[in-house]
Amino acid sequence: MPDVQREFVMIKPDGVVRGLVGEVIRRLERKGLKIVAMRMMRLDRETAEELYAEHRDKPFFDDLVEYVTSGPVVAMIVEGREAVKVVRNLIGATDPVEADPGTIRGDFALDIGRNVVHAADSPESAEREIKVVFGEEPPIVEYERCDEGWLYEER
Repeated sequence: MPDVQREFVMIKPDGVVRGLVGEVIRRLERKGLKIVAMRMMRLDRETAEELYAEHRDKPFFDDLVEYVTSGPVVAMIVEGREAVKVVRNLIGATDPVEADPGTIRGDFALDIGRNVVHAADSPESAEREIKVVFGEEPPIVEYERCDEGWLYEER
């Protein structure tokens, strides 16, 4: 599949403990994205600080790190054409109050500090975040979805 992008997606502790893991995965897969790596884990402080390094100087940084290390997360690498843009549209605005109904945050979150899911905001961020969480050589599982011929036209 040409023009494939990889995107980093993480279901945050509120999404995991509320039992929304299956719903988030369902929405990603029903859209046509392919999950090529997935890990349930608990982020340590160092990893969380590196993941959210761009926010280090913001007043909410410590609370964010404390929150994402407070419980289990499910980290994923998903693939697809324009995967970053597609995922960002699926999850909705960072502030759930502004997220459209039908998006993950629009349907399942009420507070910006507990917004169910994280996703990288650019292909460059996705690459960096994948390395932070999965390491320099992520455990990618290559396979072809049986419906790829119906999802994508040839380019």
